[in-house]
Amino acid sequence: MILDRFNETIDKWIDSLDNYTLEMLCRQPHAGSWSLGQVYVHIIEDTTWFAEQVRTCLLTPANREKEMHENARVLFRNNEFPDTQLTGPSTGVTMRQPETREELLHGLTAIKDKVNQLYFASDPSVSTGKTQHPGLQFFNAVEWLQFAEMHMRHHFRQKKRIDDKLFLDQGGKS
Repeated sequence: MILDRFNETIDKWIDSLDNYTLEMLCRQPHAGSWSLGQVYVHIIEDTTWFAEQVRTCLLTPANREKEMHENARVLFRNNEFPDTQLTGPSTGVTMRQPETREELLHGLTAIKDKVNQLYFASDPSVSTGKTQHPGLQFFNAVEWLQFAEMHMRHHFRQKKRIDDKLFLDQGGKS
């Protein structure tokens, strides 16, 4: 079930926070790249927006005849983003740094709670509404949640690259 996968993936992000100090979260592994804290902020901001799309799809039948882009069909068919470093409007070093670890923990748990409340309050499988993704066209509630889970999982690759650099800089501790 997609909700179970979503919860498992967001729980991994939540549980991982215990492994880092705020200083580690804010350290950029390379000039011009995001810190792990910036990755967390990005995940929180995007997943909050995705959750709002889920809510909208559950509340209205608007756009039910609209389709997703063929590139989106490939993502959903593979149930993952391609194993490439993506660039887009939110890449670069302009993403803000977190102020505290607790801010990140609160953001992730709030998203998890919101998504679970939405799913338990209605039946997303019978929802017909769709909203538009900026580049991939239209998704329904279930597709938005799957997209959110795939997006968080995609960033595990980036997290590993950052972890490799962070823990190498600390003398190989992991």
